Amino acid sequence: MSDESWVPRTQLGKMVASGEIKTMSEALRTKLPLKEYQIVDYLLPELKDEVIDIERAQRMTDSGRRMNYSVTAVVGNEDGFIGVGRGKAKEAAPAIRKAINNAKINILEIRRGCGSWECGCGRAHSLPFMVIGKSGSVEVTIKPAPQGVGRAVGDIAKIVLRMAGIDDVWGFANGHTKTTVNYALAVFDAMRGTAKMKVNPALNLTTPIYVGSVANASSDKN
Repeated sequence: MSDESWVPRTQLGKMVASGEIKTMSEALRTKLPLKEYQIVDYLLPELKDEVIDIERAQRMTDSGRRMNYSVTAVVGNEDGFIGVGRGKAKEAAPAIRKAINNAKINILEIRRGCGSWECGCGRAHSLPFMVIGKSGSVEVTIKPAPQGVGRAVGDIAKIVLRMAGIDDVWGFANGHTKTTVNYALAVFDAMRGTAKMKVNPALNLTTPIYVGSVANASSDKN
């Protein structure tokens, strides 16, 4: 663990520090609030992070101009765990640290699979079903794709999906996708949709399943 001085303050943190919880999956299944980013550092030491947006804002005060930074960051282990967070500060470095730590607190475990009828390889290289995510004016639809397609989505979505460990998807977005923050949060919201649906372990995830507002779509649209 990178922060040896960490003293857990929450119930979940104490359970992790005592060894009662040994994996991030176990921690998330407890449904206890994740309020300490050090828990993620402890359980996912291989976690990667990337800054996807930095905004600067100036304002005039009696003492002169003041600069504020707003940063959006994504974290993931490229193997099923993903988080997106934002941070604000008067300087860039503290804002980046806040964004990364907030992304860790927002981390979730997604469900992967091979839900494209064109593939059926059985590997967890894509999604098990179609998902939709929204944030602000942006709505993102992400669908399973066969091996070799790659991440057929926008640049920001590619970063989020790569961090989550998803290699092949089809996707499209509506709204002001040039708003990086909303685009990233919409993709993250779509990834949250993979974890919300309960899937029978005996179910063959090579068969596409549609959720959300497109539940009645025909399979030939996948």
